[in-house]
Amino acid sequence: MTDQTPMRGVLSPVVTPFDADLRPDADKLIRHCRWLLSHDCGLAIFGTNSEGNSLSVEEKIDLVDRLVDAGIDPARMMPGTGCCALPDTVKLSRHMTERGCGGVLMLPPFYYKGVSDEGIYRSIAEVIDRVGDDRLRVYLYHIPPVAQVGFSLDLIERLITDFPGIVAGIKDSSGDWDNTRAMIERFPGWGVFAGNETVLLKTMQAGGAGCISATCNVNAHGIVEFYKTWQAPNAEQRQADLTALRNKVGQYVMISALKATIAHYSGDMDWRRVRPPLVELDEATVAKLGAELEAYGFTMPGLAG
Repeated sequence: MTDQTPMRGVLSPVVTPFDADLRPDADKLIRHCRWLLSHDCGLAIFGTNSEGNSLSVEEKIDLVDRLVDAGIDPARMMPGTGCCALPDTVKLSRHMTERGCGGVLMLPPFYYKGVSDEGIYRSIAEVIDRVGDDRLRVYLYHIPPVAQVGFSLDLIERLITDFPGIVAGIKDSSGDWDNTRAMIERFPGWGVFAGNETVLLKTMQAGGAGCISATCNVNAHGIVEFYKTWQAPNAEQRQADLTALRNKVGQYVMISALKATIAHYSGDMDWRRVRPPLVELDEATVAKLGAELEAYGFTMPGLAG
């Protein structure tokens, strides 16, 4: 097995810009990824807040190719590859690995509900076997509030045992801190990422790897700086500040609110576009959100349109 340093730190599920025909806007995505990287924020492209499950396999392959060809470091990328259809997950995971991505973020197959740990195990194991590449690094994506299918602690242990080094970590978006803590305690040194920054301090204190959070799209600098200095004496207050800002954005539909925030600070209203079935925020709500963020003193310095 080749040596590959596990991913750690703060990553953003990068929002996907669309043009007037609702096609992914690769140039705009490249600019936003560069902005995130300028704040030392990694790129969990094709995640939930990327509208990843509204993108086709071909679109994802094309976008990652465009990013890598534009000079975006693939080692900083953790693309979402988990699909309902096994061949789609294999195709995406193989391509992302061949392009040098630091890892892939893998949802379990999520259409069928009430599936057993054995069924989920077979799915992940089959992907790993079919990709057949020791460079593959799988980060499991545990988001039962949305997927209704997740990874139990016993299942995680089995996957880690059978695929050491390849099954490299997990994003826990359960919303249950006790579950995140249990993962960290049961698998010390393994890559447990919190699903958002509201529990980043507790995650780091417990020995976690960092966080993968929607609001990194707009507050990359603040979240990354906190990750780097979480042991400072004022950590509790800074954690409270991060949580307060997230709550300001999170009181609205998250994906639409993130895009509206980027549109507000970049001056590019095209950023507001989402793919159906999502709907953009209306003008009054966009104005209200912008006013609240301005009053809070929030900025996005250096943001490209």
